[in-house]
Parts: sequence; structure tokens; C-alpha cells
Amino acid sequence: MRLHPMTSLAAAGSTAVITTAAASWPLSLTVIAAAAGLSVAGGVARRMLPAVAVILAPLVLSLLAMHGLFFPEGTTVLVQWGPARVTVEGLHFALERAARLSAAVLVLLLCSFTISVPDLVAALSARGVHARFAFVLASTLTLLPAISSRLGRIRQAQEARGLVIRPGIVRRAGAFRWQAVPLVLSLVEEAGTRAAALQARGFGSAGQHTSYRAVQDSPIQRWVRLVLVLAAVAAIAARLWQPTAGAS
Repeated sequence: MRLHPMTSLAAAGSTAVITTAAASWPLSLTVIAAAAGLSVAGGVARRMLPAVAVILAPLVLSLLAMHGLFFPEGTTVLVQWGPARVTVEGLHFALERAARLSAAVLVLLLCSFTISVPDLVAALSARGVHARFAFVLASTLTLLPAISSRLGRIRQAQEARGLVIRPGIVRRAGAFRWQAVPLVLSLVEEAGTRAAALQARGFGSAGQHTSYRAVQDSPIQRWVRLVLVLAAVAAIAARLWQPTAGAS
């Protein structure tokens, strides 16, 4: 059974919310493993990897630097350089936050790399959402996949013209500056082309819009979406109530 785009969104959003609210090591690692396995099974792992690295690498490093070196509650000191102390408690806190953040980012990226934009726009329009807003929302969700795909084509074109990208993070970062300018220019040009095409298709006009694309939905998936949303709300409520319950 093919997933409705709203079901994919509900599953990704609810999983991210529940994982963040639960603050559980086993749950975070399970979600990370499941998202990685689904990306491999869906054939999007190679396209997702650069986006995952760009988003998570600085965030995880900042967490390790902030909490691993400067954690006031840390008592078990491993290494110390003046005011900076690497403590077991600080590393545990940083890694737990990093795992929780990684799980949420992975499921949201998996959704953005696998969801169908035309199906999502048609599904939102069928529910009364304005066509222009539906397209903007769908384009935002798929912005990273579009940039990753465009960057891959630019890199292939430059390599065909003689650009040699040697292994190593520093060399790749240096080569990226040669790809950034054509990437930005192509995205700006595409935005203008899309705006003209959307205007020609009546996206800016008032009144009822029709669609040639019909997205099949089922009662089971509607119930699944309701359960996912309620589970996310319950997880948030439990998280908010927990400190109060512990203080009483």
C-alpha cells in the first residue's frame, strides 16, 4: 500500500516530536537505525548523506564542545585545560542530546527526500489549502533534496571540464567555492522560471482550483495519521507534566 503524503508527514513529524520528548537513549538510537535502514531501502541514502553531514556535523561538534568541555555539573574529570574540563557527565549529556537531535533530523530528512511533491501539492489542494501555499510548503520540504541533486549535476559538469576534487574535507571545502556560485545562480534562475510557470497555471488567481492529479487515500491511513498526532500530543503533555510531577 502506497503511503499518502500526509501520512509520511505525520509519521516523520510525530516520530521527531516523540523522540525529542522521550529523551531516551534506546529510542533515539532505534530511530536513527530505522531511518538509516529506510533510506538504504528507499535508495536515497547516498543523496541524504551530504545533507546529513552538513546539518549534523556542526551541531554535534558544538554540543560536544559546549557540554563536553564546560559542564558545571560534571564531577568525573577525564582531562582538564584550565577552565575547560572534559567530564564523563558532560560527554554523556552531549551525546544524549546529539543522539536525540540526530534522530529528529534523520526522520525529517528521510521524509523530505522520499515524499512526492506533486502528490503533496494535490493532497493539500484537495483539503482546501491554497495552491500557492501548498506549493511553497512542498518546495520548502524538498529544498535540500533539490539542492543536493543540483549540486551533484554541477560537480559532474565541472569534473567533465577538468576540475579535480581530491579526497579530504579541506580539499572538498576548497572545491565547493567553485560550485557555490553556479549553484546559487541556477537556483535563482529556476525560481524565476517557476514563478512564471505557476502564474501561467493560475496559482495566483482566486476561486476554486481543480487538479488532474488524484491522490488515493484510505480510512486506515486517516486513522493512522490521527493516532500519530495524538501520540505526539501525548508525548508533549507527558514531558511538560513530568517536572511538575517530580517536584510534588
